[in-house]
Amino acid sequence: MTLPSASASLWRNRTFLAVWSAGTISIFGSLITRTALPFAAILILDAGPLEISAIRGGEEVAALIVGLFAGAWVDRLRRRPIMIAADLGRAILLGSIPVAFVAHALGMTQLVLVAFFAAVLTTVFDVADRSYLPTVVRREQLVAANSALTASGSVAEFTSFGIGGFLITLFSAPIAILVDAVSFVVSAVLLGSIRRPEPPTKPVHRREPVLREIRDGLRIVARSPVLRALALAHGGTHILWGVFGTSYLLYANKELGLDPASIGVIAALGGVGSLLGSVAAPALVRRLGVGRTILGGMLLFALGNLLIPLAPAHALLLGAAFLVAQQLIGDSGGTVYEIVETSLVQSSVDNRVIGRVNATFFTFTTLMTLAGVVIGGVIAELAGLRAAFAFGLLGAVLSIVVIWLSPVRHIRDTTMTAGPALPGDEAPLTE
Repeated sequence: MTLPSASASLWRNRTFLAVWSAGTISIFGSLITRTALPFAAILILDAGPLEISAIRGGEEVAALIVGLFAGAWVDRLRRRPIMIAADLGRAILLGSIPVAFVAHALGMTQLVLVAFFAAVLTTVFDVADRSYLPTVVRREQLVAANSALTASGSVAEFTSFGIGGFLITLFSAPIAILVDAVSFVVSAVLLGSIRRPEPPTKPVHRREPVLREIRDGLRIVARSPVLRALALAHGGTHILWGVFGTSYLLYANKELGLDPASIGVIAALGGVGSLLGSVAAPALVRRLGVGRTILGGMLLFALGNLLIPLAPAHALLLGAAFLVAQQLIGDSGGTVYEIVETSLVQSSVDNRVIGRVNATFFTFTTLMTLAGVVIGGVIAELAGLRAAFAFGLLGAVLSIVVIWLSPVRHIRDTTMTAGPALPGDEAPLTE
């Protein structure tokens, strides 16, 4: 595989290498927990759809509460120390689960609380991480950098879900979660090794009240036709993600009859789809342009996930084949869309406000994910899991319509647009 020329110099950037390594290791552990945490509830505590919705819903509520404030903090403070603190906090929280399991004290309340507070720290980390990258690489390297991060994350996905499934089967879900706790410690150490100084933050005496800074971030997104459309579309796709997070494991395990190891192997194949998408994204942008690449990725994402409710029950191999196809098609399209959309936002917004813009995206996305979790959980209880997935797919379809009707589909590259200025600025915020 030949790396795109724009990415060749990334591997000589020691700061990017540290960020890339930390992110890859952390993703590896986090993806194990994505499988292990709900399985701890399902297999140990006999949880059903509503209990799993409580765990996933708690994660989304936490992100919703802290999201906008995280953006203001990230724009006020240096981002790398924030990321290190979030890593160490998550290590402590997740480490409490295997400790409680060994002590025979694990309960649903602890799982919900750990999921909630870990989601708080994850939201802060994600906003800081996405805002830190544009200070590490050049603007024209953003697509290549995001592709490299996603590619290694895809390899982590391929290995972690399979390993997670087997760890759960051979040992237990809480022991698998311990791997994630260790991965956060390693990530913190790698980020701590970075010596490159960050750009200066705004002096304390020049800072506006937090609520006013949050309002500015909301206004920047609302006033930009491009950013507004991207935020709405991102939220729509995450309605499906909310349904997926609540219902997929139950659907695969209870309705299709797949065991945890098999589900882990199938989910791992999503890493192959993501890897293909991450490798293809830079070339697709060069050939099709930013807007068409985003639309194409979203279409593949929706079509791939349509295979989930179409998977036949009581036909183990055929049902598994549908889920494999979903992982390969849906994940490859979703990855292309995420890489190009993220790079477009990062290249369009000034470093002064990028934390608040990213936080606005995260918060709206979280709200839509929470809608998917809650409404999808209720639909699953009342009408079945297939009906819940059909509801989620509606959000993905509406997202495609939003992008088609917006200026995004006409954008050729990331230099063609920029976010609107802050109140008082006369020009768009670009560097």
